[in-house]
Amino acid sequence: MVDSRWQWRKEAGARLHGSRDLDSSKVLAPCIMRLASGGFRMFYTGLGPARPFPVCQGYILSAVSEDGLVFAPEPGIRLSPRPSLPHMSHRVLSSTLVRCDGGTWRMYFESRGAADKPTVICSALSADMLDWELEEGIRLRGPGNLGGPRFLPLPGGGGRLYCWSAEFGPGGIGRGRRLFQRVVSATTADGLDFEFDPGFRVRDRQSEFDTAGITAAEVFPPANGGSWTMFFSAWQDVPEGAEVPSHPSQDSATGRSMSAEEFASASIASDLAGYRSRIFAATSKDGLKWERGACVIEGRGHGQEGIDAIHAEDMSLVRIGAGRYRMYYAACDRSGNWRIASAVAGDSSASTGDSTGAD
Repeated sequence: MVDSRWQWRKEAGARLHGSRDLDSSKVLAPCIMRLASGGFRMFYTGLGPARPFPVCQGYILSAVSEDGLVFAPEPGIRLSPRPSLPHMSHRVLSSTLVRCDGGTWRMYFESRGAADKPTVICSALSADMLDWELEEGIRLRGPGNLGGPRFLPLPGGGGRLYCWSAEFGPGGIGRGRRLFQRVVSATTADGLDFEFDPGFRVRDRQSEFDTAGITAAEVFPPANGGSWTMFFSAWQDVPEGAEVPSHPSQDSATGRSMSAEEFASASIASDLAGYRSRIFAATSKDGLKWERGACVIEGRGHGQEGIDAIHAEDMSLVRIGAGRYRMYYAACDRSGNWRIASAVAGDSSASTGDSTGAD
């Protein structure tokens, strides 16, 4: 059973929406960080007509806020794809940050190349969270696709990376039927070399709500001897017989011929074809074996009102006070507008100014 502190109340409006040529087509995958100087920085994936090269399908941007509610985009791109790297030639997204020894920051992120190349987890370093230097190599790769990383430091050093893993049938990546997309994890002692933990953390296709896979999972360790808590986003497949337009990221040639607006439009058409995404909770005694819980964030559904009517996914949490948390998540309404929404949980009487938060 999920801790009673995780009862979520949605906050009105959007925390962030596309507002410039770098992100006017689509915003996704928030990652929230508390700043030591006060306020917050949100990293997110954007797409717009100012993309750095024609085949680019997304890059990591940032915005800052004093109160965690109103965010101002920061100039420039924090991290973009590299056409010279086959595993990172098209898109980077879904970042997660951790503080390293010496005061630097490491960012883990999902890295995508052409449609027939596996998605992997890569990393970059920064001294100020603004200028990022790509680290050589791949941090984590699997037999199929990996994505949506969330890093959790572990007591005694090192950490565990939770991410989704998708494997495919005959034909493999790009042509084969997806067999599953579930949550797995890997541990590291130095932040660079990872080893997969045996098995999986959360399996998909356990209800009608996760028939199209799981896209992100963020974990909180026990508080005062309680249980581990995971929040994860799951996609529900389209109704039987529905026609689903091909997502443009599945065709590298199409991606080259499309403008950013055309790419986003085709992507959103696929998003709205009948899919739904929601955010769920799970609990664990050890961080490895999980018991699924209830849905904690969902919209009203197709044709209905609300910023998250169709999709609520890829959450990122930060502590905002004694026993209080804010969840940021990617949200899509019935018209296909993708924005970043938020919800709060915890003791509403606690001050928002007394937390050390995530930094």
